[in-house]
Amino acid sequence: MKPETLEWVAKAEGNWSVAGREIQAAQPVWNIVCFLAQQCAEQYLKAFLEEQGIALRKTHDLVVLLNSSSSSIKELDQYSRDLAYLSTLGIAARYPGIDADQDTTEDALRIAAIVRDIVRAKLGVD
Repeated sequence: MKPETLEWVAKAEGNWSVAGREIQAAQPVWNIVCFLAQQCAEQYLKAFLEEQGIALRKTHDLVVLLNSSSSSIKELDQYSRDLAYLSTLGIAARYPGIDADQDTTEDALRIAAIVRDIVRAKLGVD
């Protein structure tokens, strides 16, 4: 695996790990967990693109990143709406006016887990 791909995977796993710790806290900060879930998914998609030699776009939009994969991650195509939702959460959760709750956060983690599992399998990461 390319060194850059490994860096993206490490960053994604760092976000996944911190999100997992935060969700277990006595009073989780739901907005932060949503942001970390979006970042995890984004970084895994960028890891895949890097490994495939596909130019990375400077975007946080998960659907744009998926579409950049040239249909190489067909398993995620059925999750386009979920990816769009997670993209929105990753941005909105950082600004006033929208607060995530436990249900929203669980959805964000579920979507991130799908991306994580599929991309890890594609990359051959244990």
